[in-house]
Amino acid sequence: MYLGISFCGLQPTSSDAWSGKYRSSFLFPSRKAMNESEDEPKDFIKLNCEKLSADEVSELVISPCCGAVSLFIGTTRNNFEGKKVIHLEYEAYSSMAEAEIKKICRDVRQKWPSIKHIAVHHRLGLVPVTEASVIVAVSSPHRVASLEAVQYCINTLKATVPIWKKEIYEQEYSWKENKECFWADVEQ
Repeated sequence: MYLGISFCGLQPTSSDAWSGKYRSSFLFPSRKAMNESEDEPKDFIKLNCEKLSADEVSELVISPCCGAVSLFIGTTRNNFEGKKVIHLEYEAYSSMAEAEIKKICRDVRQKWPSIKHIAVHHRLGLVPVTEASVIVAVSSPHRVASLEAVQYCINTLKATVPIWKKEIYEQEYSWKENKECFWADVEQ
């Protein structure tokens, strides 16, 4: 039985209506059309004082053409060299930090051309024990590229990005210098 429904001005025949010939192209956009904007590689960089969410960051990098999403989550631990850590405090030169993270993303894309999306979120201000200070997420078609890229991102971030960490202990505090930082080896 033909109901006489038109699809964008086209009149399907009764056999067309039942076969779904027009349904997929007019009523429901194709998966490709829906994801066209997602096909472009994107970098998501965020520095703020809000609590970080691993779910939120991983959602940013998911892509239908990728079979791998790799994450690194750096959290505040409760001890350092026998001292009880109460919390961490992070400060950054934000505009320079964002510029350096963008450079890291460009480097990742040169080293691993198959990488689709990259997200780097770093918390600033006070970060309590067990909460995330930094989350790096990378998507790629296969796991090896995303795993290697995540490791490169976090190691390079710690070595080059102007973000400073202050550890607050029970009786004292200490500004921590990343041993990976290129400026850590400069003699004063």
